[in-house]
Amino acid sequence: MTRSDFLRLMAGGLASALLARPLAASAAAGYDFWFTRLRYDSGDWDVDQRTPSNIVTSLIDYTTLRVDPKEHVIALSDPKMLTAPFCYLAGHKLVEFSAAERRNFERYVRNGGFVMVDDCNHDIDGLFARSFEAQMAKIFGPKALKTLPKSHGLYRSFFKFDDGPPNTGLELNGWGDDLVHDYLKGIEVNGRLGILYSNKDYGCEWDYDWRNKRFLAEDNTKFAVNIVMYALSV
Repeated sequence: MTRSDFLRLMAGGLASALLARPLAASAAAGYDFWFTRLRYDSGDWDVDQRTPSNIVTSLIDYTTLRVDPKEHVIALSDPKMLTAPFCYLAGHKLVEFSAAERRNFERYVRNGGFVMVDDCNHDIDGLFARSFEAQMAKIFGPKALKTLPKSHGLYRSFFKFDDGPPNTGLELNGWGDDLVHDYLKGIEVNGRLGILYSNKDYGCEWDYDWRNKRFLAEDNTKFAVNIVMYALSV
């Protein structure tokens, strides 16, 4: 059973119990994928507003997935988020989960969910990175967050990225150390990558209106397609 199969079953049960209408309606409409942005109370979660629509457009262009064209924004504290096949969490500032946010985040990841976390890294002191990593240490343990090797299936799930994660030119202070990294990090649970942690500000890159400004060599959301396809296939 793939992650998406498991979450689809979970969505059915949870929808009945909680009347989770927005996300349950997406599943009922026969979509394979819908983009869910997590709203958390402590920081600036609402960043890079064109990112979801650009990713959705690329998924429609390159894949045969049945994709909901709408972005779904849902509070991390709301159990409805447990029905999503893919979640996105980003920001520049403090990440300090409430008890309900922490409980849902852990339950979602441990039960097969996938969260992409993007450090927008424009803060001087690495506040997002330091605070998010502290939350992960509390939930999953201090050694859970690990470097992903370039051989990871994420880099070959659709397009091939033989050199690992593509750079963006926007990695200003990712993870608070003023370095450009040639790797991403993640947390695996039961052999599945449940959290992908980026310091490259992919959200800002994917927010760019590249379709109307054609001087870019190619679609900058191709790696996002890889991430989604990986998330749905394992």
